[in-house]
Amino acid sequence: MNLIAFVAGKLTRELYGWSKAPRQHKAQRAFAELRLGPGDIAIDCGANVGDVTLAMASGGATVHAFEPFPEAFAVLARRTRDLPNVHCHQRAVADRSGSTRLFLHRHRSDDPLKHASGSSLLATKHNLDPSRFIDVEMVALTDVIHDLGTVNLLKIDVEGFEIRLLNHLLDTGAINAIDQVFCETHEFKVAGLYRDLKRLRQRLKAAGIDHVNLDWH
Repeated sequence: MNLIAFVAGKLTRELYGWSKAPRQHKAQRAFAELRLGPGDIAIDCGANVGDVTLAMASGGATVHAFEPFPEAFAVLARRTRDLPNVHCHQRAVADRSGSTRLFLHRHRSDDPLKHASGSSLLATKHNLDPSRFIDVEMVALTDVIHDLGTVNLLKIDVEGFEIRLLNHLLDTGAINAIDQVFCETHEFKVAGLYRDLKRLRQRLKAAGIDHVNLDWH
């Protein structure tokens, strides 16, 4: 990549981030204002060490937290072990069940827990080392939703795999069993993902689906 292209790309990302910031703040407020209680069901995809899981569970809702990265899962499990309404699953959430590779952040060896959130099922994510990975189990999100029935809140932060996951929910109709979806996108961390995100927004709009928030962060 030449210098001009590099600078142009960096400027484009910064301008996009600036324009997206108000929508992110609005999404964060909407998420914080949600009131889940006993009888409600929430799913945390990419739970990491459990900050969002704990917020979801604070009012008594049943929360299923999924986190495949071993070091992060250990902290998640420890922080929630006294909460009977939280169920932790050391699995990646995907569009199918089975085993797969979880690709690791290039600086993982410096601080595994710090860089846990950077790992991804996508080897092409820009800050990963595609030669370094661990084998993990994954579960189809549609199967989880089917087993639970209606889901009141779904949060997705799976480091670039979100768009593929949401398209799968749309393909199967499982998106209709969820009241609210909050999703963090990583459109500039994987080549081609910005284009795919635009297509997903168009698909959601065409289908009249307004309960999926793609601006959460």
